[in-house]
Amino acid sequence: MITDRVFQIALALSLITHSAIFLNYPVFKLPRLLKKPVKMEVVYLKNPPQLPDVKQFSKSDSIMKLPDKTRTQTKNLQIPISNKDGILRSSKPLTPQPIFIKPAVIKLDVIPIKKKISLPPIEMNKINNPSYVSYYQLVREKIRRAAYQIYTHTETGEVYLAFVILNEGSLKEVRLIEEKSSPNFYLREIAQRSIKDASPFPAFPKELDYPQLSFNVIISFEIE
Repeated sequence: MITDRVFQIALALSLITHSAIFLNYPVFKLPRLLKKPVKMEVVYLKNPPQLPDVKQFSKSDSIMKLPDKTRTQTKNLQIPISNKDGILRSSKPLTPQPIFIKPAVIKLDVIPIKKKISLPPIEMNKINNPSYVSYYQLVREKIRRAAYQIYTHTETGEVYLAFVILNEGSLKEVRLIEEKSSPNFYLREIAQRSIKDASPFPAFPKELDYPQLSFNVIISFEIE
C-alpha cells in the first residue's frame, strides 16, 4: 500500500512539474499580472469640434489619371527646398547672369565744312540776245546743282569747260580747257561729270532757231 501511495504522489508531482513547464510557469506569474485598477474619467462636450472630411485617395488616383502633357510637365518642375532659416531656394544652383555694361560713347569733334560752288555771271555786254541769256542761266543752274551733289572733298580751285548742246537739249560734247583750269585731277573730273549729270537740258526756245549752241562755263570750288 505504501508503494502505491508513493507512486501516486510521484505521479502527481510529475504532472504538476510538466504542466508548469508547458504553461510557462503560469503559477509563478499570476501575482505579477495582477495590477491595480485605473480610474477612467469620461467628459461629454456639448458642441464637439467637427473635423473636415478628408477624402482618402491613393497615389495611383492622383498621378496615374493625369493627362500625358501634365505628367511630362511635372518632370521638369524644380521643387524648392527650404534651408534652416526658412528661405526657399532652388534645388539646382543658379548660375550668375552676365552683367551688361553699356560701352562709353566717344564723341568726336566734328567740324562742319560748308562747301560753295559758283559759276561766274555772263558778260551781258558781249551778248545781245536776251533769249540766249535766259536759256544759259537755266543751263548754269542745273550744272551748279549737279556739281554740289557730287563734290565731297576739300580741294579748291576753278575748272574751265566748253560744251555743246543740241536743239532738243541733249549734250553733244564736253571739252576741258586745261590752260585755264586747276591742275587737280579730282576737280577736273567732278567738273566734267557735273555737266554730264545735268543733261539733258531744256529744249531751245523758239527764239533760238539753231541746230546747236556752244557754251563756256567756269566752275569754282570753294570751302568756307
